[in-house]
Amino acid sequence: ERHRSKSRDSSSRGDKSVTIQTPGEPLLDAESTRGDDRDDNWGETTTVVTGTSEHSISNEDLTRVTKDLEESTPLECKRFIGPALGGCLSFFALITPLAFLILPQVLWRDALEPCGTPCEGLYVSLAFKLLVLLISSWALFLRPPRATLPRFFVFRCLLMVLVFLFVASYWLFYGVRVLEPRERDYRGIVEYAASLVDALLFIQYLALVLLEVRHLQPAFCLKVVRSTDGASKFYSVGHLSIQRAAVWVLDRYYNDFSVYNPAVVNLPKSILSKKMTGFKVYSLDENTTNNSTGQSRAMIAAAARRRDNSHNEYYYEEAEMERRIRKRKARLVVAVEEAFTHIKRLHEDEAAASPKHPREVMDPREAAQAIFAPMARAMQKYLRTTRQQAFHSMESILTHLQFCITHNMTPKAFLERYLTPGPTMQYQQQSGRGRQWTLVSEEPVTSGLRQGLVFSLRRLDFSLVVTVTPLPFLRLGEEFIDPKSHKFVMRLQSETSV
Repeated sequence: ERHRSKSRDSSSRGDKSVTIQTPGEPLLDAESTRGDDRDDNWGETTTVVTGTSEHSISNEDLTRVTKDLEESTPLECKRFIGPALGGCLSFFALITPLAFLILPQVLWRDALEPCGTPCEGLYVSLAFKLLVLLISSWALFLRPPRATLPRFFVFRCLLMVLVFLFVASYWLFYGVRVLEPRERDYRGIVEYAASLVDALLFIQYLALVLLEVRHLQPAFCLKVVRSTDGASKFYSVGHLSIQRAAVWVLDRYYNDFSVYNPAVVNLPKSILSKKMTGFKVYSLDENTTNNSTGQSRAMIAAAARRRDNSHNEYYYEEAEMERRIRKRKARLVVAVEEAFTHIKRLHEDEAAASPKHPREVMDPREAAQAIFAPMARAMQKYLRTTRQQAFHSMESILTHLQFCITHNMTPKAFLERYLTPGPTMQYQQQSGRGRQWTLVSEEPVTSGLRQGLVFSLRRLDFSLVVTVTPLPFLRLGEEFIDPKSHKFVMRLQSETSV
């Protein structure tokens, strides 16, 4: 107990300075960094001394500024360049067969030979083929991108170049063989336009295979490790380039990894400060006595003993923190259970049987505000103890409480968000601006995955290290078992009870 009290005193003395770290994303404010030193009556027994300044800035302002620096993108329109080019090229390819049919009717209509029923059948076929081509182009090329890649997507660029060259060659042949000599065989012109539509459909099939089907079969295993706390996951992917694999990993990261909280990564300050108290004593006097030598050895031995006891300090700190978390959790659960008992849903039959005064009837928002007050103190203490207060504002808690009341959720359903850390996606702001990541790789990001490849995805405060391993080739044998071979006999002994 004396050892533990000393560690608490030293930690309380060592937390008097405030460090502002920029431009990293500040997930915790200055109040939360001292959460380990507070007792249950911290709000009533603490005196805060503040000074005045002509210019001031709050923690919320710092948080907003650093998040703007992190989430800002150089050009927001960059993400729409690819879909815009794909849309223009698709529109050009779609109107080309129609232009092939319309130009002869406009320029030399009287000189055309009558086509009759065969052309009408080709018209119907062209109409349905163009409809299928329009829908497939919309599905493949006109989807809004979910990420901006550092380099071009090779397969998509290859398909766009192929379509452009193909349509341009058709226009060149059309100008030389149809427009210049003013071709009179209109049926041949219609069949020429139909052949272009057929070729475009085959290109769409090739695009479907390269863009959507090729990477579906698993071929590699990706190990994703977060550099700060060591959280890791394993995923199986197909044949992808490095940049597409990075986007795929980030999609899984926001759903599978728990939110990164830098306040719970490092050791307590008291442990780190005591680990730095070791020192060495050097004697610069040649005529040293045995007494001074003995004193220096004793001081070095004492410092070594203090350094070796750091694991005990860490053990007691962890045990104390677990005790405090269990205590605050129990208080929070009881407070929420009691708060939920103070309201009930008013049904229509009950309202008709016993009319209530309009002031007694509340909407979900008013009901959430009414029952939030009894649980607010327990919620605040629990979030500070678990260092989650930066992720949950009072407005977000009220909104979640209103949602739970509206859908008849139990107190346990309300507390699920706060008792267990959720995925990273749960704490992202609902905004159109993305998160900035940096892809670091020794290989070109357009090259495919291979054995032993390592790349990382970096942010301002941590990174994701990805290691690529190919899936093993499996050799599956076969062994036939005759169903009549399942026969058994009894092994009788003197003590057998059967």
